Amino acid sequence: MIIIGINPVAFSLGPMEVRWYGIMVALAVVAIIVVALREAKRVGISQDTVYSVALWAVIGGVVVSRLVHVIDLWDYYMTHPAEIIGTEGLTIYGAILGAVLAVGIYAWVKKVSFWRLGDIIAPGAVLGQAIGRVGCTINGCCYGLPTSLPWAVTYTHPSSYAPLGMAIHPTQVYLLLWNLIVFGVLWRLRRGLKPEGSLFLVYLCLYAVGDFGLRFLRAGTPFLFGFQEAQVIGLAVLVVAVPWLVLKMRRASR
Repeated sequence: MIIIGINPVAFSLGPMEVRWYGIMVALAVVAIIVVALREAKRVGISQDTVYSVALWAVIGGVVVSRLVHVIDLWDYYMTHPAEIIGTEGLTIYGAILGAVLAVGIYAWVKKVSFWRLGDIIAPGAVLGQAIGRVGCTINGCCYGLPTSLPWAVTYTHPSSYAPLGMAIHPTQVYLLLWNLIVFGVLWRLRRGLKPEGSLFLVYLCLYAVGDFGLRFLRAGTPFLFGFQEAQVIGLAVLVVAVPWLVLKMRRASR
């Protein structure tokens, strides 16, 4: 069993607490931009475009991520409406969907290829998600179900979001490792996978499969047919992305 007793709060600035989670999210955004800049240079997209897309994606990701979280805990926020606006409780699928929507709007406004933008963002996006899971691990959020496995983790710091003193699955680490695997796959495929947009769709499919399976080991509230809200979203992503990927590749082969 592994003991995690790290204080999730890295430091305080007056009344404001800066948590390790927030620091890791900031590092994740930097990683996404750095990888996207590298890929943009390779395919002939300007740096200014990458920075503009990043700004749109961050805003869209935060807004929709928060919205999905509020919907998931609708009963609570209906009795605490003042807490609807906030930065706690951001959801990964909300962030992905919000970023995709924002990039789509940007591509439409600027008359550029959404699929090309998606391809250069995809590897960095999943690497950023892996970095973000480091923050989740320290924070104690996204924690797993109780287990007796030898690599179970137990949180001891009172500021942790995980239940204290209980041996649970390190689902944050499972997701971190899965994200790194997906990053490796995308990095290998990025030069040769055709047509445009295929890499982005592969990213969505691989992430959705891993997240769906690992959530059976993660604490959560049933949303529909016994599945958690994120699992329902993941299934919807697969229902759309898999046929779309197959169709694009078939058309390219012809």
